[in-house]
Amino acid sequence: MILAIDTATQYAGLALYQPDTVFAEETWFSGRNHTVELMPRIERMLKLANLKVQDLTALAVSLGPGSFTGLRIGLAAAKGMALPHKLPVVGVPTLEIVAYPFRSSSLPVWAIAQAGRGRILAACFGRVDGDWQVLDEPGLTSFADLARKIDTPALCVGEIDQEATQILRRNSQHKARVVSPAARVRRASYLAEIAAVRLEAGVRDDPDTLAPIYLSSP
Repeated sequence: MILAIDTATQYAGLALYQPDTVFAEETWFSGRNHTVELMPRIERMLKLANLKVQDLTALAVSLGPGSFTGLRIGLAAAKGMALPHKLPVVGVPTLEIVAYPFRSSSLPVWAIAQAGRGRILAACFGRVDGDWQVLDEPGLTSFADLARKIDTPALCVGEIDQEATQILRRNSQHKARVVSPAARVRRASYLAEIAAVRLEAGVRDDPDTLAPIYLSSP
C-alpha cells in the first residue's frame, strides 16, 4: 500500500493506493494550515483503513515547485515515516501530477498551479514520437502572459478559477481550452500511480537527500 502526500500548494491531498485500487483518497483546501491539518488527516486515513505506518510498502510525495512551507511540511512527513520504517520514497514534480491524467491528449497540456501574489507555476507537456515528456519547463508567469504564449490549441489544467479561465480564453484568442472544474483537481491518487510505476521499474529516491523543487529562493 502506497501512501501519497501532496502539500505543494494551498490544495492538499492524500491517497492510499494499491496496484489495482485507490483504497482511500482525500483532497481539500488547506490554505496555510498544512502544519496543523496534515498529520491528523494521515492518522485518520490510516485508521479508517485499519493500517499502521509499518503496513505501508512505500511513500510518494509531491516535490514542487509550489509553496515553500507546504513542500517542506509534506516532505518532512514523508521522511519522518520512511526513515524509521525503512520505506521506499518516490518524489514526483507537482506539475507532472497535474498533467498526468491528460497524457493521452493529442493536444499540448499546460499544467498550472498557483504561486501567490498573482503568479502561477506552469509547464507544458505533450507527446513527441509517442513519448510523454516536458515540452516547456516549469516557470513562474501570470495567466495573461501564459495565454499570450499559447499560439496553437492546448489544454489548460490545474488551479484555474473562473476569472483565470476568461483570461486564458480571451488572451489566447480561444486557443486555450480549459478543462472542467472537476478535471482540474490535482489528485493524490495520480501521484501514487506515478510512484507505483516508478517503483515497479526499480526507481526510488534517497529520503536523506530528497529535497523540494523551488523556482526561486525562499
